Amino acid sequence: MQSGEPDILDSLEERIGYRFRERRLLVEAFTHRSFLNEASDKTLVDNERLEFFGDTVLSLFMSHRLLLDFPASREGELSKLRASLVGEASLALMAEELGLGSCLRLGRGEEQSGGREKRSLLADAYEALLGALYLDGGAAAAKALIERQYARMAERTDPFDPGRDSKTAFQEASQALRGQVPRYVVLAASGPDHDRTFTVAAFLGEERMGEGSGRSKKEAEQEAARHGLARLRSEKG
Repeated sequence: MQSGEPDILDSLEERIGYRFRERRLLVEAFTHRSFLNEASDKTLVDNERLEFFGDTVLSLFMSHRLLLDFPASREGELSKLRASLVGEASLALMAEELGLGSCLRLGRGEEQSGGREKRSLLADAYEALLGALYLDGGAAAAKALIERQYARMAERTDPFDPGRDSKTAFQEASQALRGQVPRYVVLAASGPDHDRTFTVAAFLGEERMGEGSGRSKKEAEQEAARHGLARLRSEKG
């Protein structure tokens, strides 16, 4: 961000829909510690304190959002959902969508090693930006950005994504929507040892959610989970 710095930050403010009153907070949010090692101005501050604060801000608002969206889920399920939403990979994608890589202030070594594309640096910058928003504009400013991107975060961890492993997807959806973990029961096994067919049912509590058959228990469980997931999807509407 060393060249054309004001223009880059102006463009970012347009993308996030917020104008900073204290521009130093915005600059600090994108100052990596490697930049300080080579800077002549020893009063500069890196973004690690803002990152620390932004992590707390994000956790608070995401926890609140999940409590509203999943009223039946227990603490353990909510913690897993929050972890998937605010993990490094998810935050790095949010940062990429906002173009935060171009805003980073990096030392020469970090720049040459591809620091602007590193997931860890992008995720850290996203959290630092949230911290800066909160300090400059209060809770409402940080919440506005989180709410704008929450839907896309949730889409990336959607348990109903058809490309996901069925048992994993069914378990996550069951925990989120029912607060329960599926169990699988073998209903039947037929055929010779070298050509067995298994029939398995997936249950949530005492409710049978789906049934599947396969050449192995694992295969039958996957099919039962697919049917159970389809049922949850229809109930969710």
